[in-house]
Amino acid sequence: MEFSAAQIAALLGGTVEGNDAATVSNLSKIEEGKPGTLSFLANPKYTNYIYDTDASIVIVNNTLKLERPVKAGCTLIRVEDSYASFAKLLEMYEQVKGVKKGIEQPSFISENARYGADCYIGAFAYIGQNVKIGDKVKVYPHVYIGDNCTIGDNTTLFPGVKIYHDCHVGANVVVHAGTVIGSDGFGFAPQDGKEFAKVPQIGNVVIEANIEIGSNCSIDRATLGSTILRKGVKLDNLVQIAHNVEIGENTVIAGLSGVAGSTKVGKNCMIAAQVGVVGHIRIADGVKIAGQAGVGNSIEKENEIVQGSPAFPLGDFRRSYVLFRNLPKLSDRVKELEHKLK
Repeated sequence: MEFSAAQIAALLGGTVEGNDAATVSNLSKIEEGKPGTLSFLANPKYTNYIYDTDASIVIVNNTLKLERPVKAGCTLIRVEDSYASFAKLLEMYEQVKGVKKGIEQPSFISENARYGADCYIGAFAYIGQNVKIGDKVKVYPHVYIGDNCTIGDNTTLFPGVKIYHDCHVGANVVVHAGTVIGSDGFGFAPQDGKEFAKVPQIGNVVIEANIEIGSNCSIDRATLGSTILRKGVKLDNLVQIAHNVEIGENTVIAGLSGVAGSTKVGKNCMIAAQVGVVGHIRIADGVKIAGQAGVGNSIEKENEIVQGSPAFPLGDFRRSYVLFRNLPKLSDRVKELEHKLK
């Protein structure tokens, strides 16, 4: 599909500088621009590429001042914010590219399952008994949706997603490949001997609206009640959410992090990569947890920033880091003093 500079400028509310009939059918980075592609310039570090790029159209800020003319064949579209404008185009491009409808075969849909208008169900998908799927849902190949699940409007389940029975996924949710929702929580009771008895996990998982979950995540079903991701949550790849955990609105969690059972994480929190959070604690709203931190106790103060393992407030961590980074020197000084005293 081709778009002209004039059409793109009208969409973004920008102005064309060059040939308004120039057309593009693909996207490119400015340093790798090719004829027929659209690119953008937002980071000043890449300004030198604007003069030599082969991209046919480049989106730039209104404030950009050129030191010399751009390469022949390159048309500029000036906008208020080139990064935001390009992001808007990417979103539209993704929507157009991802348009899929219809039921592919072979796939299995239980006779009492229901799905809405304009859905896509890919080959080898399995949809269980009493499943309710909303409008414009995309179920890619090899997705499993267990009995009694509900899937909200405009949700996308990428290949290989597995959703166990009785779980609920809201509207405008994206779940990437390989993620498992509703597998058993890690519940085992110690016995008199060395064995552990499995505690049945009879709850479910509730995924609210406007959530994105990365690939190969595990979100365990509750022992009783629900494991809950509140609206707006974003999970990176390889995140583990244990049974009965609740993640508050608009909280983001980076890859290789894990939250143990029954912990309540507040809203608007930011949890960096490789963070471990123990079970049965509370994380207040707005807390930021630095990468590789180990959180062993509740964080009650809102908007606190913590680091370290065990994690403690960032200011204290930095002061302590100065000290333990110099421990070898301090040890040498102590040995020298002991030698002098002898």
